[in-house]
Amino acid sequence: MDTLFIIMPAYNEEENIRSAIAQWHPIAENAGGDSRLVVIDDGSRDRTLQIAQKLKQTYPRLIVLTKENQGHGPAVLYGYRYAIAKGADYVFQTDSDGQTLPSEFSVFWKNRRKCGLLIGSRVRRRDGCSRIFVTWALQMVLLMIFRIPIRDANTPYRLMRCEELKKVLSKVPKNFFLSNVLITVIYTKQNLGVHYYPITFLERQNGSNSINMRKILLIGSRAFCQFWRLRNKIAPKHSRKISP
Repeated sequence: MDTLFIIMPAYNEEENIRSAIAQWHPIAENAGGDSRLVVIDDGSRDRTLQIAQKLKQTYPRLIVLTKENQGHGPAVLYGYRYAIAKGADYVFQTDSDGQTLPSEFSVFWKNRRKCGLLIGSRVRRRDGCSRIFVTWALQMVLLMIFRIPIRDANTPYRLMRCEELKKVLSKVPKNFFLSNVLITVIYTKQNLGVHYYPITFLERQNGSNSINMRKILLIGSRAFCQFWRLRNKIAPKHSRKISP
Protein backbone atom coordinates (compact mmCIF):
# COMPACT_ATOMS: atom_id res chain seq x y z
CA MET A 1 0.00 0.00 0.00
CA ASP A 2 1.33 3.43 -0.98
CA THR A 3 2.18 5.84 1.81
CA LEU A 4 1.21 9.49 1.41
CA PHE A 5 2.69 12.40 3.35
CA ILE A 6 0.75 15.66 3.06
CA ILE A 7 3.11 18.58 3.62
CA MET A 8 1.47 21.75 4.94
CA PRO A 9 3.66 24.77 5.81
CA ALA A 10 2.13 27.26 8.23
CA TYR A 11 3.19 30.74 9.28
CA ASN A 12 0.96 32.84 11.57
CA GLU A 13 -2.14 30.80 10.67
CA GLU A 14 -3.82 30.60 14.05
CA GLU A 15 -7.15 31.56 12.45
CA ASN A 16 -6.96 28.86 9.77
CA ILE A 17 -4.90 25.97 11.13
CA ARG A 18 -7.77 24.18 12.91
CA SER A 19 -9.96 24.03 9.83
CA ALA A 20 -7.03 23.18 7.54
CA ILE A 21 -6.08 20.18 9.68
CA ALA A 22 -9.70 19.09 10.03
CA GLN A 23 -10.19 19.23 6.25
CA TRP A 24 -6.97 17.49 5.19
CA HIS A 25 -6.52 14.86 7.92
CA PRO A 26 -9.20 12.57 6.39
CA ILE A 27 -7.18 12.50 3.15
CA ALA A 28 -4.24 11.01 5.06
CA GLU A 29 -6.59 8.55 6.77
CA ASN A 30 -8.16 7.43 3.50
CA ALA A 31 -4.77 6.99 1.81
CA GLY A 32 -4.08 4.22 4.33
CA GLY A 33 -0.81 2.61 5.32
CA ASP A 34 1.42 4.87 7.39
CA SER A 35 0.20 8.04 5.67
CA ARG A 36 0.53 11.31 7.58
CA LEU A 37 -0.49 14.96 7.56
CA VAL A 38 2.65 16.96 8.38
CA VAL A 39 2.25 20.58 9.50
CA ILE A 40 5.49 22.57 9.44
CA ASP A 41 5.37 25.66 11.61
CA ASP A 42 7.75 28.15 10.05
CA GLY A 43 8.60 30.05 13.23
CA SER A 44 5.14 31.54 13.71
CA ARG A 45 4.81 34.48 16.11
CA ASP A 46 1.20 33.70 16.97
CA ARG A 47 -0.45 30.55 18.41
CA THR A 48 -0.23 28.43 15.26
CA LEU A 49 2.25 25.96 16.76
CA GLN A 50 0.42 25.59 20.08
CA ILE A 51 -2.93 25.02 18.37
CA ALA A 52 -1.52 22.45 15.96
CA GLN A 53 0.28 20.55 18.71
CA LYS A 54 -2.89 20.35 20.78
CA LEU A 55 -4.81 18.94 17.81
CA LYS A 56 -2.50 15.90 17.76
CA GLN A 57 -4.72 14.50 20.52
CA THR A 58 -7.67 14.54 18.11
CA TYR A 59 -5.99 13.62 14.83
CA PRO A 60 -3.76 10.52 15.15
CA ARG A 61 -2.08 10.90 11.75
CA LEU A 62 -1.05 14.50 12.41
CA ILE A 63 2.65 15.32 12.81
CA VAL A 64 3.67 18.83 13.84
CA LEU A 65 7.19 20.09 13.18
CA THR A 66 8.66 23.52 13.85
CA LYS A 67 11.65 25.37 12.48
CA GLU A 68 13.11 28.86 12.35
CA ASN A 69 11.33 31.31 10.08
CA GLN A 70 12.86 31.21 6.59
CA GLY A 71 9.84 31.54 4.33
CA HIS A 72 7.52 29.26 2.37
CA GLY A 73 10.17 27.75 0.06
CA PRO A 74 12.53 26.50 2.76
CA ALA A 75 9.53 25.23 4.75
CA VAL A 76 8.28 23.01 1.93
CA LEU A 77 11.82 21.77 1.25
CA TYR A 78 12.08 20.86 4.94
CA GLY A 79 8.81 18.95 4.64
CA TYR A 80 9.76 17.14 1.44
CA ARG A 81 13.04 15.96 2.92
CA TYR A 82 11.26 14.85 6.09
CA ALA A 83 8.78 12.77 4.07
CA ILE A 84 11.57 11.14 2.07
CA ALA A 85 13.54 10.38 5.24
CA LYS A 86 10.46 8.73 6.78
CA GLY A 87 10.01 6.42 3.80
CA ALA A 88 6.93 8.00 2.19
CA ASP A 89 6.06 6.79 -1.30
CA TYR A 90 4.31 9.99 -2.33
CA VAL A 91 4.32 13.55 -1.07
CA PHE A 92 1.54 16.07 -1.59
CA GLN A 93 1.94 19.75 -0.76
CA THR A 94 -0.77 22.24 0.01
CA ASP A 95 -1.02 25.37 2.15
CA SER A 96 -2.74 26.07 5.45
CA ASP A 97 -4.78 29.14 4.53
CA GLY A 98 -7.89 27.35 3.31
CA GLN A 99 -7.57 28.28 -0.37
CA THR A 100 -7.47 24.70 -1.69
CA LEU A 101 -10.12 21.99 -1.61
CA PRO A 102 -9.47 18.45 -0.33
CA SER A 103 -12.46 17.31 -2.40
CA GLU A 104 -10.38 17.79 -5.55
CA PHE A 105 -7.53 15.56 -4.38
CA SER A 106 -9.08 12.24 -5.46
CA VAL A 107 -8.19 12.66 -9.14
CA PHE A 108 -4.55 13.24 -8.15
CA TRP A 109 -4.38 10.12 -6.00
CA LYS A 110 -6.18 8.05 -8.62
CA ASN A 111 -3.58 9.08 -11.22
CA ARG A 112 -0.53 8.91 -8.94
CA ARG A 113 1.17 6.30 -11.15
CA LYS A 114 1.65 9.08 -13.70
CA CYS A 115 4.07 10.90 -11.36
CA GLY A 116 6.45 12.76 -12.16
CA LEU A 117 4.62 15.78 -10.98
CA LEU A 118 0.86 16.07 -10.83
CA ILE A 119 0.05 19.71 -10.36
CA GLY A 120 -3.11 21.72 -9.87
CA SER A 121 -3.80 24.35 -12.49
CA ARG A 122 -5.70 27.20 -10.85
CA VAL A 123 -8.39 27.73 -13.47
CA ARG A 124 -11.10 28.77 -11.01
CA ARG A 125 -9.43 31.53 -9.02
CA ARG A 126 -10.87 33.82 -6.39
CA ASP A 127 -7.63 35.19 -4.96
CA GLY A 128 -7.62 38.53 -6.76
CA CYS A 129 -6.30 40.15 -9.92
CA SER A 130 -2.87 40.95 -8.45
CA ARG A 131 -2.15 37.27 -7.77
CA ILE A 132 -3.32 36.28 -11.23
CA PHE A 133 -0.98 38.90 -12.68
CA VAL A 134 1.91 37.45 -10.64
CA THR A 135 1.22 33.99 -12.09
CA TRP A 136 1.21 35.41 -15.62
CA ALA A 137 4.41 37.37 -15.02
CA LEU A 138 6.10 34.26 -13.64
CA GLN A 139 5.11 32.33 -16.76
CA MET A 140 6.79 34.97 -18.90
CA VAL A 141 9.97 34.97 -16.78
CA LEU A 142 10.29 31.17 -16.91
CA LEU A 143 9.66 31.13 -20.64
CA MET A 144 12.36 33.74 -21.18
CA ILE A 145 14.98 32.16 -18.90
CA PHE A 146 14.38 28.42 -19.30
CA ARG A 147 12.59 28.49 -22.69
CA ILE A 148 9.76 26.27 -21.54
CA PRO A 149 6.04 27.06 -21.18
CA ILE A 150 4.77 26.31 -17.68
CA ARG A 151 1.09 26.73 -16.94
CA ASP A 152 1.13 27.24 -13.17
CA ALA A 153 4.58 26.82 -11.64
CA ASN A 154 3.93 27.83 -8.03
CA THR A 155 0.54 26.36 -7.22
CA PRO A 156 0.37 24.82 -3.71
CA TYR A 157 -1.39 21.68 -4.91
CA ARG A 158 1.12 19.10 -6.14
CA LEU A 159 1.69 15.36 -5.87
CA MET A 160 5.12 13.80 -6.41
CA ARG A 161 6.67 10.35 -6.14
CA CYS A 162 9.38 10.50 -3.46
CA GLU A 163 11.79 8.28 -5.38
CA GLU A 164 11.98 10.88 -8.16
CA LEU A 165 11.59 13.89 -5.90
CA LYS A 166 14.74 12.92 -4.00
CA LYS A 167 16.74 13.21 -7.23
CA VAL A 168 15.09 16.50 -8.16
CA LEU A 169 15.83 18.01 -4.75
CA SER A 170 19.55 17.37 -5.27
CA LYS A 171 19.39 20.10 -7.93
CA VAL A 172 17.60 22.65 -5.72
CA PRO A 173 19.88 25.01 -3.74
CA LYS A 174 19.51 24.81 0.01
CA ASN A 175 16.66 26.97 1.34
CA PHE A 176 15.76 28.19 -2.17
CA PHE A 177 12.97 30.72 -1.72
CA LEU A 178 10.75 29.78 -4.70
CA SER A 179 11.46 26.08 -4.36
CA ASN A 180 8.17 24.86 -5.81
CA VAL A 181 8.75 26.96 -8.92
CA LEU A 182 12.23 25.55 -9.44
CA ILE A 183 10.98 22.01 -8.81
CA THR A 184 8.31 22.52 -11.49
CA VAL A 185 10.98 23.81 -13.88
CA ILE A 186 13.20 20.77 -13.28
CA TYR A 187 10.37 18.28 -13.79
CA THR A 188 9.33 20.07 -16.98
CA LYS A 189 12.80 20.69 -18.39
CA GLN A 190 13.92 17.12 -17.81
CA ASN A 191 10.71 15.55 -19.12
CA LEU A 192 9.96 13.73 -15.88
CA GLY A 193 6.22 13.60 -16.49
CA VAL A 194 4.24 16.74 -15.62
CA HIS A 195 0.44 16.49 -15.70
CA TYR A 196 -1.97 19.33 -14.93
CA TYR A 197 -5.42 18.95 -13.42
CA PRO A 198 -7.81 21.89 -12.95
CA ILE A 199 -8.43 23.00 -9.38
CA THR A 200 -10.37 25.69 -7.57
CA PHE A 201 -8.39 28.35 -5.72
CA LEU A 202 -10.42 30.22 -3.12
CA GLU A 203 -9.80 33.56 -1.50
CA ARG A 204 -7.93 33.43 1.79
CA GLN A 205 -10.34 32.15 4.42
CA ASN A 206 -9.22 34.16 7.49
CA GLY A 207 -6.47 36.53 8.53
CA SER A 208 -4.29 38.71 6.32
CA ASN A 209 -1.77 37.66 3.73
CA SER A 210 1.81 38.41 4.73
CA ILE A 211 2.80 38.95 1.08
CA ASN A 212 1.99 42.38 -0.36
CA MET A 213 2.84 43.88 -3.74
CA ARG A 214 6.09 45.39 -2.48
CA LYS A 215 7.24 42.00 -1.21
CA ILE A 216 6.13 40.38 -4.46
CA LEU A 217 8.33 42.77 -6.47
CA LEU A 218 11.29 42.15 -4.17
CA ILE A 219 10.81 38.39 -4.36
CA GLY A 220 10.43 38.64 -8.13
CA SER A 221 13.69 40.51 -8.66
CA ARG A 222 15.55 38.14 -6.35
CA ALA A 223 14.05 35.10 -8.09
CA PHE A 224 14.93 36.41 -11.55
CA CYS A 225 18.60 36.66 -10.57
CA GLN A 226 18.59 33.19 -9.00
CA PHE A 227 16.85 31.59 -11.98
CA TRP A 228 19.24 33.30 -14.39
CA ARG A 229 22.24 31.81 -12.59
CA LEU A 230 20.64 28.34 -12.71
CA ARG A 231 19.48 28.43 -16.32
CA ASN A 232 22.36 26.35 -17.70
CA LYS A 233 22.50 23.88 -14.82
CA ILE A 234 19.17 22.22 -15.57
CA ALA A 235 19.78 20.28 -18.75
CA PRO A 236 16.86 18.63 -20.55
CA LYS A 237 16.64 14.85 -20.70
CA HIS A 238 14.80 12.45 -22.92
CA SER A 239 11.25 11.66 -21.93
CA ARG A 240 10.78 8.65 -19.74
CA LYS A 241 8.14 5.99 -20.05
CA ILE A 242 5.29 6.51 -17.61
CA SER A 243 3.99 3.49 -15.72
CA PRO A 244 0.40 2.60 -16.62
